[in-house]
Amino acid sequence: MRGPAGFLLCLLLLVAPCCTEVSAQDSQPDPKTPCANWMGGAPGYPGHNGLPGRDGKDGKDGLKGEKGEEGVQGPKGDQGEMGVPGQEGPRGFPGYPGQKGEKGEGAFVYRSAFSVGLTERAPHPNVPIRFNKIFYNEQSHYDASTGKFLCNIPGTYYFAYHLTVYLMDVKVSLYKKDKVVIFTYDQFQNNNVDQASGSVLLHLNSGDEVWLQVYGEGDNNGIYADNINDSTFMGFLLYPDMDVH
Repeated sequence: MRGPAGFLLCLLLLVAPCCTEVSAQDSQPDPKTPCANWMGGAPGYPGHNGLPGRDGKDGKDGLKGEKGEEGVQGPKGDQGEMGVPGQEGPRGFPGYPGQKGEKGEGAFVYRSAFSVGLTERAPHPNVPIRFNKIFYNEQSHYDASTGKFLCNIPGTYYFAYHLTVYLMDVKVSLYKKDKVVIFTYDQFQNNNVDQASGSVLLHLNSGDEVWLQVYGEGDNNGIYADNINDSTFMGFLLYPDMDVH
């Protein structure tokens, strides 16, 4: 080619290597990339996520941590069911004596008793024997002037007598409210001193009287007493009637 066109073509061919060298110096492609930048295409799309890897081995336990602060106490729970009783424990030592309590009000004690003896010989028959030797008559329920015991506390009483017999036979009877309750008979033996005795339980009401007397005529009043021989009569309350007192 000749003329201006040919000249222009030769000029382009001379300039092109210089531009290429300058361009190569200004931007060198990354040797790790498959293509230089001037030959790279459009960026590709992100790839799909890979499969999860396998679980690794458990690590060793670490050091024990410090004790944490005590938490706030929670609300009280419901009461549980009663458990089975446990075994009986060993017996404990005796405790110390407690303090002495205050004195209480004493219960009323019913008392009625007497014990008397004879001072005269051969008491009269068919009348109460007057035992006027007083051994005990604190409540004065026995009347020495009449020889009779007068019931002041209704209840059950015990009566007994022990008589010395001398010179003649003895036959005595214990009376309650003009009625004979028991008889005692002892036959005298010559040149001897004998004894006659008897006892009985009686229930008495207030106002009832009890006494001893020789039964029959004068040939049965051998009751005797002196400074070394006694004839005695006694009685006392066993227990009162609780429905009355």
